[in-house]
Amino acid sequence: MSNKTVTITDRTSLILEGGGMRGIFTIGVLDNFMDRGIRFPYIIGVSAGACNALSYVSNQRGRAKFSNIDMMEKYNYIGIDKLLTKGNIMDFDLLFHKLPEEIYPYDYDALARSTGRLEVVTTNCLTGQANYFEEKNDPKRVIDIVKASSSLPFVCPIAYVDGIPMVDGGVADSLPVKRAIEQGFDKPVIVLTRNKGYRKPVKGTRVPFFMYRKYPKLKEAIRSRNSIYNSQIEMIERMEEQGSTIVIRPQRPIEVDRMERNTDKLRALYQEGYDCAAQIDFEMK
Repeated sequence: MSNKTVTITDRTSLILEGGGMRGIFTIGVLDNFMDRGIRFPYIIGVSAGACNALSYVSNQRGRAKFSNIDMMEKYNYIGIDKLLTKGNIMDFDLLFHKLPEEIYPYDYDALARSTGRLEVVTTNCLTGQANYFEEKNDPKRVIDIVKASSSLPFVCPIAYVDGIPMVDGGVADSLPVKRAIEQGFDKPVIVLTRNKGYRKPVKGTRVPFFMYRKYPKLKEAIRSRNSIYNSQIEMIERMEEQGSTIVIRPQRPIEVDRMERNTDKLRALYQEGYDCAAQIDFEMK
């Protein structure tokens, strides 16, 4: 990635892809932004991208890295064993309750004081469509929203926001560029967690007949996810070629998978994210 200059205006957005533990790349990017005092008027995050955005908005530099690396070393909070014992491949009680309440308290006051907008994407199980939430004042609802955005189909239980069943926002809108533009922010800075040229398998995801029987529209959204994701990536690459967006992404196929537990790999990907962000100069208009 060659050095580029980005002018941040009141129409600039920051769009954060999910990707589970691949989001450690995004954490490196955001820590670099915090080190340089770089802020955006509008941020939209999906799944891990939403979780990492919270620590960025509250300006708690290092908190997201701590939760993804230090806590992984200590608690090993992801794995099939968690799925078998707790019905969830991740320890949500640890991540969404003990972490923000006890281990590394989240600064909800800083969130409430923040001036920019933060939207979090979830997928509505009833409609199969993306829902977009903003919440700065109610800590419980903040956690409900990011938990729902992170609730992966098949391996995490359905979550609820305002009593409505939700799953991972990446099912319906993995790369919410159009949402940002609809909100009036047509100068996006996009952080991806896959290298350039990556595409999901065209065949898509098969949903077992016995799963989500009450939610047929969710099943269809899951089946369509890959093709929608690929079309979104193609749109982003066209925008990048036209000079209408800046994309920060891993520079090579990454070795970290969604449920990665190897902390050496995680540290390397974090550093790559930090270094990629450092190559971009930002100025405020």
